[in-house]
Amino acid sequence: MKGLLKKLCALLSHTVCGLILLLGLSHHGFSQQTADQKATKATQRLYSDLHRAMKDSLLLFGHQDDLAYGIGWKYQHGQSDVLRSAGAYPAVFGWDLGHLELGAATNLDSVPFDRMRDFIKHAHKMGGINTISWHLRNPQSAGSSWDTATAIRHVLPGGEKHALYLSWLDKVADFMLSLKTGVFGKKIPIIFRPYHEHTGSWFWWGEKSCTPQEYIALWKLTVDRLKARGVNNLLYAYSPAEFRSVEHYLERYPGDDYVDVIGFDTYHHNPQDSLSSVWFSQRLSQSLATMSQISAAHQKVMVLSETGCEQIPVQNWWTSVLWNALKNYQAAYVLVWRNGRTDHYYAPYPGHASQEDFKNFQSQSRVLFQDKWKALRKQK
Repeated sequence: MKGLLKKLCALLSHTVCGLILLLGLSHHGFSQQTADQKATKATQRLYSDLHRAMKDSLLLFGHQDDLAYGIGWKYQHGQSDVLRSAGAYPAVFGWDLGHLELGAATNLDSVPFDRMRDFIKHAHKMGGINTISWHLRNPQSAGSSWDTATAIRHVLPGGEKHALYLSWLDKVADFMLSLKTGVFGKKIPIIFRPYHEHTGSWFWWGEKSCTPQEYIALWKLTVDRLKARGVNNLLYAYSPAEFRSVEHYLERYPGDDYVDVIGFDTYHHNPQDSLSSVWFSQRLSQSLATMSQISAAHQKVMVLSETGCEQIPVQNWWTSVLWNALKNYQAAYVLVWRNGRTDHYYAPYPGHASQEDFKNFQSQSRVLFQDKWKALRKQK
């Protein structure tokens, strides 16, 4: 009898474990863990949703500072150039923390941080995704992000600016922890994209201003400090600028345990040259092909983290250039830069020459703006 009971208990234990494993797999849909193993359930769900979007060949559309300002307006509740042009908000909303490290009230693009917090909450409430970059000052010279004076070695442990830099990271932690919603104050998941475009040399963390080892150490210092402060609502995005190969892309990669999302930034320059659209689309396709290899090897979400064509002078740019390249690959989202001025914008506004083509891009069955993305998430 005792032997029979032991066998029955073993069978039940095995069945329960099997059910737990099955439920875990059906929830995540992939084996890769978030970089922060203590990430909130909402953050884990966002990660899972992004993986599903990528695997289902869906492309979410994003826009920087979309709710804050646009062409001819600023800080009008619910306003958006993307909404005015296409009848729907973007699915991804980009923001930047530059100058937060200084204790300033507004960021480098003059967006008040208090308003930014409200915009992030509003975007989240609508079912959108928030991603945050950080154009921070040079901690060694006190210059801007574009001051390429040597800095990283001075902020690493033992450096003269280490304590200062930790205080900057603590300000970032405080802001991230303040992003809460609902009566229970649940933390809003954020895709955090620090130290971007590092394969270029225009920022102090860029290729010519530090060694690969220094860049990796800076990245790990940042993630470890934020986690130590209890920030567990972040997905970490690694996004260089142009890159030559898989090896070049991964040269400063901090490792799978420190990254959730891989992307890259690239812009269409000199659109007045009729051949530039062809060249840009081809280069974009080549980069996406390389990224696809890296994404598969490392089981990471792949995105086009920053792109655009300033003033969009190519009338059919959205379908013939951007979508022409992206349609052949599985990127979870694409984000175009901000509509800052009449000479510096990357999304159309009502009456713009590319507005109809933008709507054609939006109408692609695989392209999701906020409305379709929210509806899709509700089904799952």
